[in-house]
Amino acid sequence: MKKLIGLAFLFVAVGIFMSTTLVPTFEGYKVGDTATDFNLENIDGKMVSLASTASDYAEKGTELKGYIVTFTCNTCPYAVMYEDRLQALHAEMAPKGWPVVAIQPNDVLKKPADNLPAMRQRAADKGFTFAYLLDSEQAVYPVYGATRTPHVFLLDKDLTVQYIGAIDDNPGDASAVSERYVANAIAALEKGGKADPNFTKAIGCSIKAK
Repeated sequence: MKKLIGLAFLFVAVGIFMSTTLVPTFEGYKVGDTATDFNLENIDGKMVSLASTASDYAEKGTELKGYIVTFTCNTCPYAVMYEDRLQALHAEMAPKGWPVVAIQPNDVLKKPADNLPAMRQRAADKGFTFAYLLDSEQAVYPVYGATRTPHVFLLDKDLTVQYIGAIDDNPGDASAVSERYVANAIAALEKGGKADPNFTKAIGCSIKAK
């Protein structure tokens, strides 16, 4: 009996050690937090950051109001269902100063079809016009707190997080969408208000870590 109790205690201790020491957890951002910038490789081979995106807008004489930072990928069925809607969102919002900045966060060894050449091909096939960046070191998504693909973090021009969650309320059927969460959040911000809701549950595949 003492041996069994001892073994049980050992397993509990190991479990606690594993959960607290070996498996890192990241709380991520909440609405109202200030996000940090990043510098990641785009599908065109250039390095892209939020600061460089702002510079591009300044050079064109267009006001940048914020960023639709979206963690997505090639392989998740939910991300695939949202591809056309994400492109449409960028086409609608980028001229207004709210570009989509997409980031592929999956480990490409686990998901080879999410590697940079595959991202380039997917972007070409789908006609993406937004930045599609690779988080190759998986250093960005944990800081943001992204857990799914797709997962949106709407930032204003000062990098304040204004909305976190899903793009809309129907991942399976674009024609049945009744709440365009990101578009509605932007509309509220442009009127001087706040996103309502400012948080929804992201629906999608879990991000594949190394």
